[in-house]
Amino acid sequence: MWTRYAELGYRICRFGINTSWPDERARRGSDVNIKDLYSIIVTDKRVECRDFYVRWFGFHVVFEASWFVYLAAAGDHAFGLAFMAPDHPSQPPGPDRFDGKGMFLTVQVEDAAAEFERLARGGLSMAYSLRDEPWGQRRFALYDPSGTWVDVIQQIDPAPGFWDKYLS
Repeated sequence: MWTRYAELGYRICRFGINTSWPDERARRGSDVNIKDLYSIIVTDKRVECRDFYVRWFGFHVVFEASWFVYLAAAGDHAFGLAFMAPDHPSQPPGPDRFDGKGMFLTVQVEDAAAEFERLARGGLSMAYSLRDEPWGQRRFALYDPSGTWVDVIQQIDPAPGFWDKYLS
């Protein structure tokens, strides 16, 4: 099964994408030491988004103020996600209120079918029904309160021969 990023790297190499770097420094790009990386969605629905991710995906609140909420996922990695008021003065220039287009979040889980059933039993409306994709994902999707498409996936074996045309 294609369940590890190393295996994804293998796929990329097999597709013929240049993954070789002239030297280690060029591969790294710089000596920057990134401490954290997370998306901030500018929305009027911070409270609704907080409640959605806490209740349905097990996130916990790390920091919250009247204008901002930062969430972290439970599990092996503390993946972060934040929501910010559109009218707060600390907002960087440029980002407008999110309109639900051009972005989606992928949440990889152990058992997409079980998560689909759990969320459907909880009354959530699914935007994309559970299905097995031929490239090797079991997935479904729904929208969060900000309008962000949430793609819930599980890595599975691809359909026999699916990748053949891409690997030659």
